[in-house]
Amino acid sequence: MLSSFLILGIVKADFIMERRIVLTASVFGLLAVILGAFGAHGLKSMLSSNAIEVWSKGVEYQFYHALALLFLSRMATVRPRLIWLSYLFFTLGVICFSGSLYLLSTREITNISFASILGPVTPIGGLFFILGWVMLFLSVLKNK
Repeated sequence: MLSSFLILGIVKADFIMERRIVLTASVFGLLAVILGAFGAHGLKSMLSSNAIEVWSKGVEYQFYHALALLFLSRMATVRPRLIWLSYLFFTLGVICFSGSLYLLSTREITNISFASILGPVTPIGGLFFILGWVMLFLSVLKNK
């Protein structure tokens, strides 16, 4: 009887983690579509071609990692701790990498005063992406 409750608790925890990952992936995917369209149609006339390329790179990596998160959600029961870390690193990567690229690329029109501190945030976001992929790799490697 006690083992049934423990198993149900584990299954529920896995479901909650899987659901959270899918929700995050859905939001990132939705925002990537919106931001991609906004960059292609709304910002194109306001920004330089270089700034549009930077914006597009942010959208591109956000899409990649939204899809990676969907894949990750299917692995919630395999090494859940490593999958959770991968989820966390991918999420931080999107926020830091893509988010900083969006802000950096629009500084021509937003006149943000903190642009100088955003430069280092982009590679930190890239490092988060790398760590997310490493955690995913380790979760599969350690699964027997």
